[in-house]
Amino acid sequence: MSIYGPYEQILSNILSLTTDRIKELNQQTVQQPKLYEHLIARVKTSESMAEKCQRKGYSVSTESALRKCRDAVGIRIVCNFIDDIDRCLYQLRQADWCEVIKEKDYITNAKPNGYRSYHVIIDETVPYQDIEGNNPGHFYVEIQLRTIAMDSWASLEHEMKYKHNIKNPERIGRELKRCADQLASCDVQMQTIRQLINSSEEGE
Repeated sequence: MSIYGPYEQILSNILSLTTDRIKELNQQTVQQPKLYEHLIARVKTSESMAEKCQRKGYSVSTESALRKCRDAVGIRIVCNFIDDIDRCLYQLRQADWCEVIKEKDYITNAKPNGYRSYHVIIDETVPYQDIEGNNPGHFYVEIQLRTIAMDSWASLEHEMKYKHNIKNPERIGRELKRCADQLASCDVQMQTIRQLINSSEEGE
């Protein structure tokens, strides 16, 4: 039986609803570059959520899955440039259908292995009853924001993490860290070029 109990289908509905709401934010940016390049969305599998509850020392229950763990629903927003991440964050903070309740900036403060991303947890108001009986209900959604370069690196790092019997893992880790630093530098350079292009157009 799913750890989500009767909320399993509701989580799928919330995933679709949140994706549509983010797409709508993109459509509202009139006469501006698009907010993001693409979205990736998922509901964490029941097995993965149960494993997380155990790892965190929580009871393996629907309440733990929906309230203590806040990433049952997850959406990744992949942007072209760093300042697009800032624009997305601004739109999320201004949205009337959710409240940003937690933020982790792994772009300014990258993880030791080189991982870069911006994580937020939102408390989203949805037209479904929640576990406390509220309707409209409140459900948590984790949103990760990255540039294309950050996302490509994270995919490679994830691939390495789940492969067994890798030769020279220390060397691969060092190369990944070096690659992460180089990609971060490229992101900054591309942002600078974009700003120069925009300032040139404004000066005409």
